Amino acid sequence: RGGWTGGWIGATSRPMEKASPCIGVCALDDAQVCQGCGRTIEEIAAWPSASPAEREAIRRRAAARRATS
Repeated sequence: RGGWTGGWIGATSRPMEKASPCIGVCALDDAQVCQGCGRTIEEIAAWPSASPAEREAIRRRAAARRATS
């Protein structure tokens, strides 16, 4: 067991949703952006009910934020 949190989950050959981009470093900066995953507080709150397309958009925006910080 361990800390694996990414990649495809599930026991079938059908791909499932990717896991949350959370890396367990949860600290918001002054702009309310997580210093660990790069998501805004609004994106973190929306994650549980977001569609797969919305989650992918959140992942991409967060990655762009991390790349520029």
